[in-house]
Amino acid sequence: MDKNKGFIFFSIFIVIISCGRRNENINRKTSFRYNESTGISSLDPAFAKDQSTIWPCLQLYNGLISFDSKLRIVPSIAHSWEISKDGLIYIFHLRRDVSFHRNILFKTTDSTRVVTAHDFEYSLSRLTNKKVASPGSWVMNSVKKNSTETLIGVQATNDSTLTISLSRPNPSFLGLLTMPYCSVVAKEVVEFYGNDYRSHPCGTGPFKFGIWKEGVKLIFLKNENYFKTDSSRRRLPFLDAVEISFINDKQSVFIEFLKGNLDFISGIDASYKDELLTRSGKLQTKYKNQFVMETEPYLNTEYLGLLVENDVQLSNEILQNVHIRKALSYSIDREKMIAYLKNNLGTPGNFGFVPPGIPSFDSTVSGYRYNIQLAKSELKLAGHENGLNLPVIKLSTTGNYVDLCEFIKSQWEEIGFKIQIDVNQAAVHRKMIAEKKLAFFRASWLADYPDAENYLSLFYSKNFTPFGPNTTHYSNLSYDLLFEESMDEVNDSLRGIMYRKLDQMVMADAPVIILYYDKVVRLFRNNIHGLSTNPMNLLMLESTEKK
Repeated sequence: MDKNKGFIFFSIFIVIISCGRRNENINRKTSFRYNESTGISSLDPAFAKDQSTIWPCLQLYNGLISFDSKLRIVPSIAHSWEISKDGLIYIFHLRRDVSFHRNILFKTTDSTRVVTAHDFEYSLSRLTNKKVASPGSWVMNSVKKNSTETLIGVQATNDSTLTISLSRPNPSFLGLLTMPYCSVVAKEVVEFYGNDYRSHPCGTGPFKFGIWKEGVKLIFLKNENYFKTDSSRRRLPFLDAVEISFINDKQSVFIEFLKGNLDFISGIDASYKDELLTRSGKLQTKYKNQFVMETEPYLNTEYLGLLVENDVQLSNEILQNVHIRKALSYSIDREKMIAYLKNNLGTPGNFGFVPPGIPSFDSTVSGYRYNIQLAKSELKLAGHENGLNLPVIKLSTTGNYVDLCEFIKSQWEEIGFKIQIDVNQAAVHRKMIAEKKLAFFRASWLADYPDAENYLSLFYSKNFTPFGPNTTHYSNLSYDLLFEESMDEVNDSLRGIMYRKLDQMVMADAPVIILYYDKVVRLFRNNIHGLSTNPMNLLMLESTEKK
């Protein structure tokens, strides 16, 4: 290590120590406390691929644009933008009053600097750098590249103007840019730390990095120089800090919440749902003076996937029969399932794969409602009336969904199906699905961005690639052609019509069995204000107050 670098490390160490001392008194201020049971692997937005990482990155970073609680695109660091008529050129005009969090690496008088378009050129190009290996590299798929697949379509025209050129129109592109992957980072900080940037973040967000004792506590501190204000021109954020704990057991998390040691819980775990909720899904009367519960449609479709590509090793020939797939779908009483297992916190999956809450959702897409007579008719058409000569069908799931699968199994057995439930660890389950080692599996799809294309891409045959989203290996030439046509259509209304046709085609071929559309369920203490819900369940704390 050279002397200059050693000096910088020493200086940063002193800053961290001082942060730690300030954090000792943090409870005397307004600190928002939540728990992340699954842990956090990185604070680098290039790796913000799941909720556990996305939530902290939302506190630390900003992108060009964002969206509000109604999923409308709104300005962030870019105050305005234009799109060419052919949908290929996007020009963003940046604010000139946005600065990075203070960091000694900037080597300026105030240890910070203003964000420029060159920072976005670096940040977005970094996503496609093979050395970085960001799981978000796909976000730049439609951006222009050269013959060696190097990104050339992101260019800073000057300090405040960024131009992005696409190789083909992508009506979802603005939605993609709202993702945390597309946050701006400072080149000098990222390249100084290299792989260790994961624990030395430097963004522009409402909160800045404080201290992180992995597996124990992560603390962010208020960014005093944040560029946003509320409608009354009060400078944001209002909170002094955000504290994240890492308790694994969800029952213990609930106890900590009851004791007042946490301010917020997202989702209601089965271990305490009946203590907290009535059978109709309302908050129990004894808690109404302590907590607020908010719900709204969640862009999350829970389903069963069926590998519709025959594989002798998996013995899944029976699942190639569309009548078998339809019989399975017709014989699930989704209303009863939601009432019994979810305390009515969910919407029965009676429509298409695209969930309520997506702008182009249409309830006229005809899915599968509970109809035992139609189920028996489909079973007869498949040549297995009353379950005659049906082989055992294995359904794979994870521990958290065994009760759901047991409920479904009991209904299927009523019309003659023979079902075996196989339970896997979550990480193993996902890997086996990706590697085509499961013929029938429970899964869910949570929107990466609020556009129906994100759901319909699961059935595009070119997405068969390893770890691609088409895990059922559904292939339909008519579907592929219409899907590609929809990607070139810049008219929202016409594209919406195409989306509905695509969704109906999937329902007709039944490569998936829709179970339910989830709901965002948030529980927080009565002294928390301004915590808005949204259909993507993103935790946005810049306007939150604790009184």
